[in-house]
Amino acid sequence: MSSSCAVLPSARTELFNPVHESRFIVPRPFQCNRSKCVMSRRGFAFRGVAASGLSVVGSSLTTQPVEGVERLPFKPEGYNFWTWRGHKIHYVVQGEGPPVVLIHGFGASAFHWRYNIPELAKKYKVYAIDLLGFGWSEKALIEYDAMVWRDQVVDFVKEIVKEPTVLVGNSLGGFTALVAAAGLPEQVIGVALLNSAGQFGNPNSEAEKSEEETALQRFILKPLKEIFQRVILGFLFWQAKQPARVESVLKSVYKNTSNVDDYLVESITMPAADPNAGEVYYRLMTRFMTNQTKYTLDSVLSNMSCPLLLVWGDLDPWVGPAKATRIKEFYPNTTLVNLQAGHCPHDEVPELVNRALLDWLSTSTSEAEAEASLQTV
Repeated sequence: MSSSCAVLPSARTELFNPVHESRFIVPRPFQCNRSKCVMSRRGFAFRGVAASGLSVVGSSLTTQPVEGVERLPFKPEGYNFWTWRGHKIHYVVQGEGPPVVLIHGFGASAFHWRYNIPELAKKYKVYAIDLLGFGWSEKALIEYDAMVWRDQVVDFVKEIVKEPTVLVGNSLGGFTALVAAAGLPEQVIGVALLNSAGQFGNPNSEAEKSEEETALQRFILKPLKEIFQRVILGFLFWQAKQPARVESVLKSVYKNTSNVDDYLVESITMPAADPNAGEVYYRLMTRFMTNQTKYTLDSVLSNMSCPLLLVWGDLDPWVGPAKATRIKEFYPNTTLVNLQAGHCPHDEVPELVNRALLDWLSTSTSEAEAEASLQTV
């Protein structure tokens, strides 16, 4: 899936205060094939249905936590709520120290950081936010766009966090972290991406031609297209609620499936039961997903200057390691950590992700604070 910041200049600008490149590789027990940088829209859309419409009915999965790793207690009623632009936004906050904001992926919620929040909170003040339309946040019937989530995170940092912070995001949350950082350079001192969404721009694309064709067809095919889309997406949404399909999709992106448990399933099932969930999904698929080419990784990275960490599950069937390599080549102020995991390494191998985040945070936040002190003087 791809998204980016349309309001940011597309021309590349000079990066500020570049630091040395570094690469930390976790030992690989076996070799994997490199997958393509760009994930197909159809593939993501179909999997996205499953992620946003799971059902716990008839589940035989376990609820045992990862051995030796503390887990965030699951609260059906949620933790904390903040009103943003008239909408209810859910978030979790734990710990004391420099702030870190965790942003979940498509169809997930703050609870997807269940194994990361307690560990990171031992040294940092950790926030985990539910994006509008997902998790325990309101299922608002609005026109969804990457800028909606960017604005939400920017305002969250300004109104709730209120101090320089590091943004950490998985999948859709990764790209949201990037556009938020580009839009709030004074307050975001670092970004960490875990198998992030987003695509690099295609210089050979024919965007102008596509826009012209859309305008010509607007009053002829659009009404029929919308009816067709509602029928197909409605069926897919219903299909995704079947227990067999749920387990299959989750296990396809968790190479170590031991963490595919009732906690994980219920954290996605409950929000999907909201009366507006189906309509929100339809709007996400037909508005946001079809406007991917408007937003590119290169346009956003060109407007960033803070340190970047990539924690990448190399066995991800959707977003392979080639994208991480390309991001690092494009943005030199990057540290890359490769893991033998799937699309959600923070939940599949939380102990390794926690270690990588803590190691990087101890360095990046210290450097950022020192730089801020010098600027103040």
